[in-house]
Amino acid sequence: MNPKYLSLMIAAALSAAAMNANASGYRFGSQSVSGQGTADANSAEAADASTIFANPAGLTRLDGIQFTGGITGVIPHSKYTDHGSTNFVGKPTGGVTETDDFAPKAVAAPNLYASAKLNDQWAVGLGMFVPYGAKLDYDNNWAGRYALTKIDLKSATFNPTVAFKLNEQHSFGFGIDAEYMKAELGQAVDVPGSIYALSTNPALAANSAALQQAMAMAMIKAGANPATVAATLKATLAAAKDGHATMDGKDWGVGFNLGYMFNYSQDTRFGFSYRSSIHHKLKGGANWDFSQVTTDASVNAILQQSSRKKNSPALVDLRTPETLSVNVFSQIDPKLALMGDVTYTRHSRLKDLNIQFVGTGEGDEVISQQWDNSIRASLGMNYKLDEAWMLRAGVAIDTTPVPNESKRHAALPDSDRYQFSLGANWKLSANSSIDLAYTFMHFDDANSTYKNNCSPLAPAGTCTGNGETTVGTWKTRMHLLGLAYNYKF
Repeated sequence: MNPKYLSLMIAAALSAAAMNANASGYRFGSQSVSGQGTADANSAEAADASTIFANPAGLTRLDGIQFTGGITGVIPHSKYTDHGSTNFVGKPTGGVTETDDFAPKAVAAPNLYASAKLNDQWAVGLGMFVPYGAKLDYDNNWAGRYALTKIDLKSATFNPTVAFKLNEQHSFGFGIDAEYMKAELGQAVDVPGSIYALSTNPALAANSAALQQAMAMAMIKAGANPATVAATLKATLAAAKDGHATMDGKDWGVGFNLGYMFNYSQDTRFGFSYRSSIHHKLKGGANWDFSQVTTDASVNAILQQSSRKKNSPALVDLRTPETLSVNVFSQIDPKLALMGDVTYTRHSRLKDLNIQFVGTGEGDEVISQQWDNSIRASLGMNYKLDEAWMLRAGVAIDTTPVPNESKRHAALPDSDRYQFSLGANWKLSANSSIDLAYTFMHFDDANSTYKNNCSPLAPAGTCTGNGETTVGTWKTRMHLLGLAYNYKF
């Protein structure tokens, strides 16, 4: 079993959003409503204070004191169809084989930015946004429950920033990222599969006999009739259900981001930005519940004891992926502007994740990801309709870091995605405006043959796991609605 999966995912991502919007992997890709309207192609535009996230060097282009507060609503729809998931002895897991209600109906992720120009060369700012995210709640009886039943990953980054304008061509930006992560995870424990393996494998006959004797003794001690205890125990074990595990964890980590902007001409500029990896040691607690496995509390206690599943602290040590972006913005004429962005994400940071059960002596849960690095490319445009309205549009393609079906886990059924965005800026007055954005996102079908390689009957101290194989397909699409208010003092 594996409540430590939580640590795994908690570290790999988190957010206040549904599933994982806009960007591949665990990264939540909508930190700016003005950016969302161009499919995040406008990193070199510096349209407002959200340039703190996209390219902090853009702060030098903003006058006075500016504020941007936005919220992005995510409306996902995902359907899972099982194609033969099995437990560690190769038997079908059973349960719900088709489900479409595991993603939330809608979730919202906020962002806030403020900037201040100190003089002709220096500017400062502060950003707060959601960097990562995933939220899924499968049925406790779905076919992939031994991999996951629920995950809720949340994060927030606080990003104080400073920018320096060297001359009319060159500007630089630097920021500190203070990142908070928190997560909860649920997972089934394959007790029925373990009982079946013990009762049918001759090599485990001695273990099975000792376990049944201990359970019979416990039942008699609790008041069962010695003459009928064997038959009662047999019937009790035949109706055994799954155990369950839950875990929560949290951590603060610190990283940094850099930006550079080169003004090729008055109307065209290029940008480069980098956001570092952040090291996290996620600490939490693993809790195991065998109370509903059978109707006999004494049997449940023996089953949990024999499984060596103890409530304990849990820990995972990992680094989030860094990103490197190259972007361009060009004002073609007074009405039309074109822009583009290419972002490289070093997802290969996320190899095998070892979740530790501190103080138990049990082996780690090893989650195999072995992700590839990924590329996201976007093109966008602005069109000034009149003095009050600026229209935006953009398209993007984002490749998944998941290398193949065998590495696609139920916590993140990620695949290549295609983004189509529309947006607008409505100028309310000389000092205030509203940004609007809509995004449709289509995901390629995400097939999985993910296998956990640790049997729940593995010797003590070797590993922890259910040994399940999740075989199925996710079909996903997503709508995003963004709204932001901008004010210049």
